[in-house]
Amino acid sequence: MSVIACRGVTRRYIRHGIDPVTAVNGVDLVVDEGSFVAVEGPSGSGKTTLLGLLAGLEPPDEGEITVLGHDLSRLSAAERARLRQRRIGIVFQSFGLIASLRAAENVALPLALAGVPERERAARAAAALEEVGLGASAGARIDELSGGERQRVGVARALVIEPAVILADEPTGSLDEENASGVLELLTDAVRRRGASLVLVTHDPASAARADHHYRMRDGRLTQEALA
Repeated sequence: MSVIACRGVTRRYIRHGIDPVTAVNGVDLVVDEGSFVAVEGPSGSGKTTLLGLLAGLEPPDEGEITVLGHDLSRLSAAERARLRQRRIGIVFQSFGLIASLRAAENVALPLALAGVPERERAARAAAALEEVGLGASAGARIDELSGGERQRVGVARALVIEPAVILADEPTGSLDEENASGVLELLTDAVRRRGASLVLVTHDPASAARADHHYRMRDGRLTQEALA
């Protein structure tokens, strides 16, 4: 059963005085339930734009995107936001954490936005931090954490909503090899144990090679790599 289906998806950007740039060009992609899909490509290839389209952060100019049974073009902005809050966990390269909030508060934020009661969201945030090995750092300020620890907080925040889909945008791009490996292990474990589907975009062939399905993206076009 597919949780994501893209058909002929194209996204263009208009820049003043310059011809339109086609960031995503006629992409077809199916992500099955419980699978790990990697999209590998250099900077500027369109992979981050594709991830934003899958998250419903912006609409395609052409084509259709269905996520968890919802045609995103038929949802309002508020409905797409609720879908993200309740079913889609997002992990960012730059962590995407709020410096004024402590680790547990950052993790609990999606639950607060979804209206989860305070006591429940505190318990779920603590459990998510424990899962990523940061149970003792729940009260830490973000500036007290290393880069690897910050990304683990980001992973915990994505997992705390118990997502059906996890979208990860270069989650290891700012990390050293050891921390990068640890973050990838956390994400792949979430796929195996929770039955979530993971879409990872990365410039790193070694990270992409861990996936069940490995795609390459160049100039907005997507091609699937043959299995080894």
